[in-house]
Amino acid sequence: MNKIVKVTPLDGKKLAVIFEDGRSGIFDVTPYIRSDFFKRLEDDTYFRQVDIFFSGIGWPDGQDLGPDTIEADLQQPL
Repeated sequence: MNKIVKVTPLDGKKLAVIFEDGRSGIFDVTPYIRSDFFKRLEDDTYFRQVDIFFSGIGWPDGQDLGPDTIEADLQQPL
Protein backbone atom coordinates (compact mmCIF):
# COMPACT_ATOMS: atom_id res chain seq x y z
CA MET A 1 0.00 0.00 0.00
CA ASN A 2 1.30 3.43 -0.98
CA LYS A 3 1.20 5.56 2.20
CA ILE A 4 0.67 9.30 2.32
CA VAL A 5 3.63 11.02 3.96
CA LYS A 6 2.57 14.67 3.65
CA VAL A 7 -0.72 16.52 3.29
CA THR A 8 -1.23 20.27 2.93
CA PRO A 9 -4.65 21.96 2.82
CA LEU A 10 -5.27 24.28 -0.12
CA ASP A 11 -8.03 26.71 -1.03
CA GLY A 12 -11.19 25.33 -2.59
CA LYS A 13 -11.35 22.22 -0.35
CA LYS A 14 -8.35 20.67 -2.05
CA LEU A 15 -5.33 18.94 -0.56
CA ALA A 16 -1.78 18.64 -1.83
CA VAL A 17 -0.59 15.12 -1.02
CA ILE A 18 2.72 13.31 -1.31
CA PHE A 19 2.96 9.52 -1.23
CA GLU A 20 5.92 7.57 0.10
CA ASP A 21 6.92 6.55 -3.44
CA GLY A 22 7.32 10.24 -4.35
CA ARG A 23 4.12 10.55 -6.35
CA SER A 24 2.25 13.76 -5.60
CA GLY A 25 -0.81 15.65 -6.70
CA ILE A 26 -3.97 17.46 -5.74
CA PHE A 27 -6.99 15.75 -4.19
CA ASP A 28 -10.39 17.49 -4.30
CA VAL A 29 -12.42 16.75 -1.17
CA THR A 30 -15.53 18.60 -2.44
CA PRO A 31 -17.45 15.50 -3.65
CA TYR A 32 -17.08 13.87 -0.23
CA ILE A 33 -18.41 16.89 1.68
CA ARG A 34 -21.86 16.16 0.24
CA SER A 35 -22.21 13.23 2.67
CA ASP A 36 -23.23 13.80 6.30
CA PHE A 37 -20.05 12.10 7.55
CA PHE A 38 -17.83 14.75 5.93
CA LYS A 39 -20.20 17.76 6.33
CA ARG A 40 -18.00 19.31 9.05
CA LEU A 41 -15.28 19.84 6.44
CA GLU A 42 -17.31 22.75 5.06
CA ASP A 43 -15.82 24.79 7.93
CA ASP A 44 -12.51 25.99 6.50
CA THR A 45 -10.83 26.24 9.91
CA TYR A 46 -11.71 22.62 10.61
CA PHE A 47 -10.80 21.50 7.07
CA ARG A 48 -7.28 22.88 7.57
CA GLN A 49 -6.75 20.61 10.57
CA VAL A 50 -6.16 17.66 8.22
CA ASP A 51 -3.22 15.44 9.13
CA ILE A 52 -1.74 12.03 8.42
CA PHE A 53 -3.97 9.29 9.83
CA PHE A 54 -2.47 5.79 9.66
CA SER A 55 -1.51 5.52 5.96
CA GLY A 56 -4.11 8.05 4.77
CA ILE A 57 -5.46 11.36 6.03
CA GLY A 58 -7.91 12.37 8.73
CA TRP A 59 -9.47 15.12 10.83
CA PRO A 60 -9.92 15.41 14.62
CA ASP A 61 -13.56 14.25 14.71
CA GLY A 62 -12.82 11.00 12.87
CA GLN A 63 -13.41 11.82 9.23
CA ASP A 64 -10.76 9.99 7.22
CA LEU A 65 -9.82 8.93 3.71
CA GLY A 66 -7.54 6.05 2.81
CA PRO A 67 -4.62 6.26 0.42
CA ASP A 68 -6.34 4.10 -2.21
CA THR A 69 -9.30 6.50 -2.41
CA ILE A 70 -7.00 9.50 -2.68
CA GLU A 71 -4.73 7.87 -5.24
CA ALA A 72 -7.71 6.91 -7.45
CA ASP A 73 -8.84 10.56 -7.71
CA LEU A 74 -5.46 12.27 -7.60
CA GLN A 75 -5.02 15.16 -10.03
CA GLN A 76 -1.63 16.29 -11.19
CA PRO A 77 -0.64 19.80 -10.14
CA LEU A 78 -0.94 22.47 -12.83
